[in-house]
Amino acid sequence: MSLLPPWNEPEPLRCLFVRNMVLDARIGVFAHEQGVTQRIRVNVAFGVADDATLAVGADDLARTVSYERVVLLVRELVAQGHVALVETLAERIAAGVLAEKRVRVTRVSVEKLDIFDDAESVGVEIERRNPAC
Repeated sequence: MSLLPPWNEPEPLRCLFVRNMVLDARIGVFAHEQGVTQRIRVNVAFGVADDATLAVGADDLARTVSYERVVLLVRELVAQGHVALVETLAERIAAGVLAEKRVRVTRVSVEKLDIFDDAESVGVEIERRNPAC
């Protein structure tokens, strides 16, 4: 996942992120993936409107979105139970992040680790925008 997503936005955005969360998840479509957990890695980046006219803004949480909220969301969604597709989990995470109205855009990747000996991971990366923005 890129550090600064190439969001083509007319207004400046602050890019916040949660990087490389590794969790045990019940995920997969194959028989050998049922009833067991496997390691996944989740990355979430999200753009919040920024005021580019300020050299230094107020040191106040109201200017941003709490990283903890996103971490707790990901943990909660993973704990809800078995999901067949990494794509579905990524979409659920994106929808949860976009529920915060200050978030204009989010990019989510979900990777399954330990699947192939010669690949670090397999997975998906999606981008979703807040339709209200």
